[in-house]
Amino acid sequence: MSRIFILGKLVLALSPVVVFVGLRFGDPRALAMLLLGLIVLQNLRNAKRLVADLLPAERALFALPALLALAVAATNSEPLLLLYPAAVSVSMLIVFAWSLVRPPSIIERIARLSDLGLAPAGVRYTRSVTLVWSAFFILNGAAAAYTALYASREIWALYNGLVAYVLMGMLFLGERLVRPARLAGS
Repeated sequence: MSRIFILGKLVLALSPVVVFVGLRFGDPRALAMLLLGLIVLQNLRNAKRLVADLLPAERALFALPALLALAVAATNSEPLLLLYPAAVSVSMLIVFAWSLVRPPSIIERIARLSDLGLAPAGVRYTRSVTLVWSAFFILNGAAAAYTALYASREIWALYNGLVAYVLMGMLFLGERLVRPARLAGS
């Protein structure tokens, strides 16, 4: 992996912090263009395998953060820029929830990248995990939107730049701890 690719991933992961600091020195348009460029670079490399069988409309919804960045670039709107983390959650919710309607679930697709022989119990389990992540994205998106619309920049940055990542990490680690027990009986 190139250093630029790794740096791009880091900047996207820390986008709430980048936005918080960037708004002190620049305008929303410049930050939106930075985010848009990074989104394009990151998605060209990895997303194809996970979204290969999505319909064009599903892919458009997956691109919601990029569309929001374009809107911010066109309007130079700080409130729209602050909605970026909520747009990411909505986008992820759409991808995860739609995969429940149109299997295989996104977690099953990810699991099959390393385990092609996933047993039926594993498929059921990955579907349940996809449902849990969908619920998380609903709650996280609502909290991100609330902080963007009603909280100070500091509270917005704290939730979207730290708390949301801690919650995601806890969910991810919790699932990793539960998985062996859930799949042992299958």
